[in-house]
Amino acid sequence: MDHGNIAWMLISCALVMLMTPGLAFFYSGLSPVRNTLNTIKMSFICLAIIPLIWAVFGYSLVYGGSNQWLGNMDYLGLAGLFSAENKSLPIPIPLFMLFQMMFAVVSPAIISGALVGRMKFSSYILFVFFWTILVYIPLAHWVWGGNGWLAQIGAIDFAGGIVVHISAGFSALIAAIILGPRIGLSQQKNRPHNIPFVVLGASMLWFGWFGFNAGSASAANDLAICAAITTMLAASSAVTTWTLLLWARGKRPSAVGASAAAVIGLVAVTPASGFVTPMGAIVIGSITAIIAQFCLDFLNRFETVDDAADVFVCHGISGVIGSVLTGVFATVTMNSAGKDGLLAGNAMLIVYQLIAVIVAIAISIIGTALILFTLKKLINIRSTPEEEIQGVDIIEHGEKAYDHTLSP
Repeated sequence: MDHGNIAWMLISCALVMLMTPGLAFFYSGLSPVRNTLNTIKMSFICLAIIPLIWAVFGYSLVYGGSNQWLGNMDYLGLAGLFSAENKSLPIPIPLFMLFQMMFAVVSPAIISGALVGRMKFSSYILFVFFWTILVYIPLAHWVWGGNGWLAQIGAIDFAGGIVVHISAGFSALIAAIILGPRIGLSQQKNRPHNIPFVVLGASMLWFGWFGFNAGSASAANDLAICAAITTMLAASSAVTTWTLLLWARGKRPSAVGASAAAVIGLVAVTPASGFVTPMGAIVIGSITAIIAQFCLDFLNRFETVDDAADVFVCHGISGVIGSVLTGVFATVTMNSAGKDGLLAGNAMLIVYQLIAVIVAIAISIIGTALILFTLKKLINIRSTPEEEIQGVDIIEHGEKAYDHTLSP
C-alpha cells in the first residue's frame, strides 16, 4: 500500500468529520437564540450514533456481498475487515470503511436544519437511527455498493450528490411538512441570531468539502487534484453568480446568502467533481446558484413549509441539478473510470442520472414519511407550544448557549 494514499485518506476522514460540526455552527447561527444548543446537538449527536450503526452492520449492508439490492453480513461488527483484500482499492479496506462512515454521519445531520426548534430530541435520535437503516444504507448500496442496481444501469455519483444530498434534502422537506411550521414563524424571534456562526459554519463546510470530494478519489492522485479544483471553482462560481444576480435584481448581497450560495455550489459539484472539467464545474456552480436563488424566493412565500435552514433547496434541489448536469458535462478525459456525458456524445448518461435522481427522491420521501408517521403513532415527536416559546435548549438540555446574567 502507498503510504501517501493512506495519509491523504486519513486527512480526508478528518476533513469530512469536520463538516458535521460545520453544519452545527451553520444551522445554529440561523436558529433563534433559544434553540442554539439544541440545533448544535442535533448535528453533534450524529457523530455518536451513526459510527456505531456503521460499525455493527451499516458498512456490511452497503459494501458486503454482491447482491444488487442490499449487502450482506460478511462484515458484521467489522468481522474480517482487517484481513479482507480489495485489489481495486488503493487503500486498506478499514480506512475506506472509516471514510465512508463520515458520509453516513453527515447525511442525517444535514436533515436536522429543517427541524429546528420543534422536534423532541429523543424523537430525533430515533428518526436518525431508522432513517440511516431505511434510506441511507439501501441508497448507498444501490449507487456505491459495487453491484448496486443503479450503478449497474450506468448512474454515476462521485462523492454523494445523489446518495447524501438528494436523500437528505428531500427527507428534510418531508420532515418539515409532517412536523409543521414553528410557532410565530414570521416573527422576529425566529430569525437568525448569530450570522458570524453561519459564515463560520459555511467556511468549515467548504474546508471539509475538499476531503468530501477529493477524498472520494481514494488516493493522492491526479483524480483527487481534479476533484479539489472543481470543488473550489464550483463554490466560487456559485457565490459570484449569486451576488451578481442579487445586484441585477436590485437586492443586497447578504452574508447569509453568500454562505448558502457556497453550500449550493459545493453540493452541486459533489456528484460531478471527479468527472467534469474545471470549466464544467464553473458552469454547474453558476446554473445551480441561479435556479436555487429563485427556488428559495418562491418557497419562502409559503409559511406552511418551515424548512428552517433551507435544507431542501441547498441540498435537495442543488443535488438534483448537479446530478443531472453531471450527465451533461462528464468526460472520460478527466476520469477514465467515469463516463462521457451529453457534450461528449453520450446523451444516455442524462437518462441514467435522472433515473437515479427519481429513485433517490422516492426512497427519501417514502422512507422519511414512513418513519415519522410511525413515530407519531407511538410517541409525541413534537415539542409543545409552551416548550417552543420557552426554547428547546432549556426544555431538552437544561442549559442556555449564552448566560447574560454574568458580569463582563
